[in-house]
Amino acid sequence: MRGKFGLSGILFVIAIVVYVGNVLGILLTVILDSVSKRWYSGVLPHFLTTQWYAYVAQDHDIVNLLVVTFVVAFAVVLISILIAMPAAYALSRYEFAGKGLLLSLFLLPMIVPPIAYGIPLAMVLYKARLAARVIGVILANLVPIVPFMILILMPFIEQVGANLESAAQMLGARRPTIFFKILVPLALPGVFTAGILSIVKTISTFELTYLVAGGRSQTIVVALYADAYAAGARPPEAVDALAVIYFLTAMICLVVALRFVSPTQMVFKIR
Repeated sequence: MRGKFGLSGILFVIAIVVYVGNVLGILLTVILDSVSKRWYSGVLPHFLTTQWYAYVAQDHDIVNLLVVTFVVAFAVVLISILIAMPAAYALSRYEFAGKGLLLSLFLLPMIVPPIAYGIPLAMVLYKARLAARVIGVILANLVPIVPFMILILMPFIEQVGANLESAAQMLGARRPTIFFKILVPLALPGVFTAGILSIVKTISTFELTYLVAGGRSQTIVVALYADAYAAGARPPEAVDALAVIYFLTAMICLVVALRFVSPTQMVFKIR
């Protein structure tokens, strides 16, 4: 047993070292390339410069990109909470025919590639003249975020004993009062967890945002893709500079999320 454990432990450490080394190698290469000049050979660049960040700031309205990114993220989260909270409550408290099928349907936006349903969704938004606007980007991102939030909220609501609601009802409390003054405060950690994780997920969403964004409704991840693959020549160092800005934005959100949310809270159950 000890030999097997020792071998498995060694293999585990090797796998972790290879994975971390690979990730750090990619990140460090991008970061160094974003501040390098004429880095054609050698382990480290011969000249360091910030001119590529100045190039990005001149080529893009960085403030607008960040504002649109966070406006979309926070709007999607707020609207999703308003929809997901009562939906998660109904699914947690009541049994009805087709409940299992409905829960399975909620999993589809997280299983099916976004491009598969994103193209017809984008066509609808273009016909409704909502695409290429911030409202269109928000509506497109609601499709995967609402069921994602419902599935996260359900275990938290199930942990709130139904006997508390029954006792409040016996004392004369009405259903809206029970929901807002008993259930919501007790389930608030779940709401906060779902909100933080949804912000991170929305900021990193690319396909749906790319299909409906345009002009000043672009988020930073869409602008990054456009710089890398759109027509026209841009210095690769400038693309890496914008990638670093996007990386720092996503990492700040992720650090905040992990500061308040335990990774074990991301595991949910479906009855």
